[in-house]
Amino acid sequence: MAISIIYTPKSAYQYFAKKSKSDYTSSSYQSFIQNLNIDSYLLPNLFYDKTMSDQVKTSMLANVSLSKGIVESGKRIVLVGDVIDDETFIVLESLKKDYENILGSSQSHYLIVIGQCLLIISCIVLLFLYLRNFRRQILHDNKKLLFILLFVLLYVAITTLVLNFPKVNVYIIPFALITIVVRTLMDSRTALFVFIITVLLTGFLAPNGFEFVFLQLSAGIMAIYSLPRLERRGQLVLTGIITFLTYSIVYFAFAITQETNITNIKWENFMFFAINGLFLTFSYSLIYIFEKLFGFLSDVTLIELSNQNHPLLRQLTQHSPGTFQHSLQVANLAEAAINQIGGNPLLVRTGALYHDIGKMKHPVYFIENQLSNTNPHDKLEFDKSAQIITDHVKYGVKVAKKHKLPQQIIDFIETHHGAGRVQYFYTSFKNKYPDKEIDEEKFTYPGPDPFTKETAVLMMADSVEAASRSLKEKTPDTIRDLINSIIDKQVSQNRFQNADITFKNVNQVKEIFTNALINVYHARIEYPKENK
Repeated sequence: MAISIIYTPKSAYQYFAKKSKSDYTSSSYQSFIQNLNIDSYLLPNLFYDKTMSDQVKTSMLANVSLSKGIVESGKRIVLVGDVIDDETFIVLESLKKDYENILGSSQSHYLIVIGQCLLIISCIVLLFLYLRNFRRQILHDNKKLLFILLFVLLYVAITTLVLNFPKVNVYIIPFALITIVVRTLMDSRTALFVFIITVLLTGFLAPNGFEFVFLQLSAGIMAIYSLPRLERRGQLVLTGIITFLTYSIVYFAFAITQETNITNIKWENFMFFAINGLFLTFSYSLIYIFEKLFGFLSDVTLIELSNQNHPLLRQLTQHSPGTFQHSLQVANLAEAAINQIGGNPLLVRTGALYHDIGKMKHPVYFIENQLSNTNPHDKLEFDKSAQIITDHVKYGVKVAKKHKLPQQIIDFIETHHGAGRVQYFYTSFKNKYPDKEIDEEKFTYPGPDPFTKETAVLMMADSVEAASRSLKEKTPDTIRDLINSIIDKQVSQNRFQNADITFKNVNQVKEIFTNALINVYHARIEYPKENK
């Protein structure tokens, strides 16, 4: 029904009055019409039904085509290498929408969502399987696990945000920074795996997914290769340059393959690659923030702590010079061993430098700090002497916490004697008082025993280095026998049962210590005296 033939009460009265004047001109008829009061008889018989109107409107909108343009059957739309102008883009988008409508819009939408969820779950499962099989300690560390998941989620959120700004290219996001941060705080293999999972997840969002994933993988692998260990800020500049060159070369290869014409390459992308590389130089500050938030210990911090100008090490040098020299030798031995059997050599070296800081409380009671033949222990009972010796561990932990040393360094202080016994004073007490009951606690270190490969090696190095000083005859055979007896005794006492170290590692450590101490104590030529 046409809207033009529908009247309102007012327009119907006006029509009737106009019609009656033109058709009936007599005065008597006009008087009759006026007295009739016709407007009181005009009532609407057509009413608005909102529900029905909304249904009709929805039905009509659903039938409106979202496509624009006409493509004849068999006509070419676009070829590889063609420039996509606005008209061609509209045709392609229309074709996409029609294809989705053919599949069924609502059903395909839910299927797409389900498929995307399955892909995301698959990535998370892959990450879980990697951690379970290769980095179980991370899986059981809530802080480290939270850090990895939040880091991945952060990059997915940043990618989603950047894609909402058409003028900003997704290649401005520094994905290679993932490899730098995770590599510095954990290890290279975990960094690469977390990086791959993150790139795969964001690849679902980014346009031209294959190109995006290939570019990011190339840049990330080169970033790991160029930065095996972060020790100086200047290394980040080199990594940024290498990352920029990798992006540029790989993108240029993609561009000339797809465009077949250099003039069609989007040269502005190289600007985004440069900004990306520049962002990598800020990872030094980011690493520091993550260290404080999640309790990590990076190589950068270890280098700072191992600097002999550190206030605590300077105090050790001044108050206990002999202990400091002992710590340096222990650090050299432990670092050489860890380099051979695997582990973090910088961590074990730093831990070795601080492991005896508790001796600053009573330095003269430790033989390496005694400058004369007078030994203050001679005036004490054996249990009192043992108490002073064992207390250096507790005091060392107290000093370390006061100077806010990381927990990983404090672990070396607590475990370098484990729950072992001060054997010299214990045996002396038993020999002097054979019938007296011994309070074992007074002669036992507070522990715990070593629980990492690095702390186990430090315990061996500390015992071997200290004992080697007491050897009267320092020959290769006596040194080898001493090292074997000390370490074998520690093994028999189950000092290393909580540490991730094998018998093969222990034998390798023995050999390294033997060669090192033989070189330290090798025989020197006696210079002839000059005749007067």
